[in-house]
Amino acid sequence: MPEPRQKIRGARGRFAAGWREVLPADAVIEDAAETRAYECDALTAYRCPPLAVVLPRTTEEVAAVPRPRHAEGVPVVPRGSGTSLAGGAMPTADAVVLGVSRMTAVLEADYTNRFVHVQTGRTNLSVTGAVEAEGFFYAPDPSSQLACAIAGNIAMNSGGAHCLKYGVTTNNLMGVTMVLMDGTICRVGGPWLDAGGLDLLGVICGSEGQLGVVTEAWLRILPKPEGARPVLMGFDSNEVAGACVADIIRAGVLPVAIEFMDRPCIEATEAFAKAGYPMCEALLIVEVEGSPAEIDEQLGLIKAIAVRHNPVELREAADEEQARRIWLGRKSAFGAMGQINDYMCLDGTIPVSALPHVLRRIGEMSRDFGLDVANVFHAGDGNMHPLILFDANKPGDLEKCEALGAEILKLCVEVGGCLTGEHGVGVEKRDLMGVQYTPADLEAQLCVKDVFDPKWLLNPAKVFPLTVTAARRAA
Repeated sequence: MPEPRQKIRGARGRFAAGWREVLPADAVIEDAAETRAYECDALTAYRCPPLAVVLPRTTEEVAAVPRPRHAEGVPVVPRGSGTSLAGGAMPTADAVVLGVSRMTAVLEADYTNRFVHVQTGRTNLSVTGAVEAEGFFYAPDPSSQLACAIAGNIAMNSGGAHCLKYGVTTNNLMGVTMVLMDGTICRVGGPWLDAGGLDLLGVICGSEGQLGVVTEAWLRILPKPEGARPVLMGFDSNEVAGACVADIIRAGVLPVAIEFMDRPCIEATEAFAKAGYPMCEALLIVEVEGSPAEIDEQLGLIKAIAVRHNPVELREAADEEQARRIWLGRKSAFGAMGQINDYMCLDGTIPVSALPHVLRRIGEMSRDFGLDVANVFHAGDGNMHPLILFDANKPGDLEKCEALGAEILKLCVEVGGCLTGEHGVGVEKRDLMGVQYTPADLEAQLCVKDVFDPKWLLNPAKVFPLTVTAARRAA
């Protein structure tokens, strides 16, 4: 009887031969060593080499990949740039990775109707790069925007620092072209503000590759604002900084961004980027946009609120260079933390009013578990990103980190929030879905999956608890 590895090699060769009849030779990767580049995403604690990797360049080529796999019952894992922090693009040993990273074309840019039509392998930042000469930009701006693909942004409904004012991906997505597991190509929405019929676009955005492979997208673009200016505020505690955020939102002011960093993160970013941040317990970066008069008025209100919380530093950018330096540390935060330790980045969302309580409880949990936690996140919309520091080479540390992470996410749900804001569920949070959803809620989601992917072959072992997934595939 053939060994499992021999079976995999045989299947890999058989699939590759079939694909080469419909795809360019360089679109198929079957060498075991080369497929290891796709064994994980940015959640590197978990990894598994796939059966094979396919990198098409057009929607039609994408459709040629799952069609025969559907008949054979072979799972397919859609992949953008692999920057997911929740294991959303991690393959299984029997799965084929279908990557869209070579699909980077701008298909149309319409400045009158304010949309751009792109292939979804295009990176987030390069969408703005394609339209900024005409005075436009694409609003969602994840921290990984230099590398992350629009495909992944749609799969996880990504946000970013400026989502407080402009919304997340779903608020800026107008339509998609999507390939179903049986090879069917369908279009949902399009280059208009509000498509007729059921809001299937709202179902697809954030579905984590469970329903289809999104190959093209119509994205809303916006005119660049007249100007923008940030102010940096330092505080004596996380709780006071959280209370300041809640008061700014309560006052009815709408900044374009409110970002939070605590002392461990401040110290790491200062050593790494030397942005000139004050050595305090917590700091906020608040940015507003508009005409000079509008900016002055908004920042005046915001600074007046900050003064009531006795900031240790209150620094308004006087020019573009000072503004760049205020943002430098925040943009460098994740890389800076990676310089000092292994970490797991969480992604829970809470009501802004709960920030002081949640930050205090995270500190208490950190001490209870004996693991440091650094906080850097989008405070304006309550999208928390606690970074749990651990030693990947120390036996038991990863498991302790996972247990602490689960408790923090349960806390987010307990105060009225949810398990994820923009990273998705992936493999990281799938066993916590029962914390947020009742069995009836989960069944409704499973029924949607049944309609789009009745054989349960797309992105296996993600989002739903494994017991639920196994039962569904066996049914």
